Amino acid sequence: MSKLSLDPRLETQEQDVPRLGKQTRHGHVDNELKRGLSSRHLQMIAIGGAIGTGLFVASGGTIAQAGPGGALLAYTLVGLMVFLLMQSLGEMSAKIPVAGSFQTYATRFVSPSFGFAIGWNYWFNWAITVAAELVAAGIIMDFWFPEVPGWVWAGGFLMLLTGINALSAKAFGESEFWLSLIKVAAVILFLVAGVLMIIGVLGDSAPGLSNWQNREDVFHGGWVSILSVFMIAGFSFQGTELVGVAAGEAKNPRREVPRAIRSVFWRIMIFYIGAIFVIGCLIPLTDPSLLSSSEADIGASPFTLVFERAGIAFAAGLMNAVILTAILSAGNSGLYASTRMLYAMAKDGKAPKIFGKTNARGVPIAALLATAAVGLFGFLSALVGQGAAYAWLINVSGLCGFIVWAGIALSHYRFRRAFLAQGNAVADLPYRAAFFPIGPLLAFAVLILVIAGQNYEAVLAGHGMEVLSSYIGIPMFLGLWLIHRFVSKSQLVPLMEVDLSGPEDIEDSVDLEGGAEYSGSAVRR
Repeated sequence: MSKLSLDPRLETQEQDVPRLGKQTRHGHVDNELKRGLSSRHLQMIAIGGAIGTGLFVASGGTIAQAGPGGALLAYTLVGLMVFLLMQSLGEMSAKIPVAGSFQTYATRFVSPSFGFAIGWNYWFNWAITVAAELVAAGIIMDFWFPEVPGWVWAGGFLMLLTGINALSAKAFGESEFWLSLIKVAAVILFLVAGVLMIIGVLGDSAPGLSNWQNREDVFHGGWVSILSVFMIAGFSFQGTELVGVAAGEAKNPRREVPRAIRSVFWRIMIFYIGAIFVIGCLIPLTDPSLLSSSEADIGASPFTLVFERAGIAFAAGLMNAVILTAILSAGNSGLYASTRMLYAMAKDGKAPKIFGKTNARGVPIAALLATAAVGLFGFLSALVGQGAAYAWLINVSGLCGFIVWAGIALSHYRFRRAFLAQGNAVADLPYRAAFFPIGPLLAFAVLILVIAGQNYEAVLAGHGMEVLSSYIGIPMFLGLWLIHRFVSKSQLVPLMEVDLSGPEDIEDSVDLEGGAEYSGSAVRR
């Protein structure tokens, strides 16, 4: 594609991959990322970010806890909240598509201290998630190789994921595309087989909607159980925000980011709602396998049970491979997202400068290696037991994702107000969130509820260590925010001083609806 320039005195050149920086006399880009992610990459990154063990494994436990109707209601409500949140993210990332995404928005639209805390919080969230996924990978591999210690697989997979991310953004996007495609294919196969079993084409019987006839079973446990599942559903949807980070290296973010957010959300909702409906029809909530489903017992996964009852041979082995794919996908995405966040913070002066340097392929190697080092926590599996390490790491990192989501909602509210205050019109936005201001305000309120109540059972039961691991993210975030504010003396950014400029390689006048081609030139201010 051609690279246009606003200054006729500048020469134009053809180049395959637009870059996020200025070229030197020799045609190189100094310490900048490259835009190597295509539309199909963004689509699968957004889809794959939300399809993981939460769907393949945890969905059975949610039905046992709240009944099929309660689980369906909880996932639907959380899905609607995520829809509002993705609308907010889409509006900001289409206007300002940068790798720093959430911390950049929080810094510009709220305050530098808030952005500092959001950035480090998000880096910690995904860096620890990488470690947790490595532990889970060891548990999964135990299915085939029980004699091999879990730390061996953790180390091997860490090297593999680090190698993929070290190649280029395009290499990450390509690997994530195929890993996500496997997950999507498994869900579609499950939905098709499940529907055929419900109507009696497959299996020994035609259960129909018999499991939905008893109101007490459909909404088992009432509102208390639905609230508990509401928290679990929130964890399941974490990862949908990855498209905001990937926008910083997308070839045509003004067009492709909104397109990905619009289409992907509904696909994810269909997958989750459809899967829970099928499981609720085929497996009674009293089935003990629903409560015992975990990474350590893949045979109890509701997906495995349905495939076995449909007559699919090697169902357990098949689902074990799919769940391993989901785990590697989460680790791959986590390594990418946390690396880019660390890079962006270094470029903004919020992290050591070494992490803001890239190699000739546009990969921030120092940031990647630092993040991968955190993945060494996966080796905790060899010291304290795989299950214990996995549960602890997930609990520590889980709350961080909700805090970032709340930061997205708050940043969007301030962004739109600043955009209008500075004399712009809503029609000038490349993508517009449809329900402003109700959307971000409602999403923010729901997220505060989720953050406060995510493990209220442990609080009521007085389980100190469990409460600590579940809520430690709150004092960490507040500590980062307040310490940075005390040191830097930063204040809330006035609306008229909010920086609304996009990156220099993105043209503000791109016609999103008309499908104009990407133009990599200096931004119009």
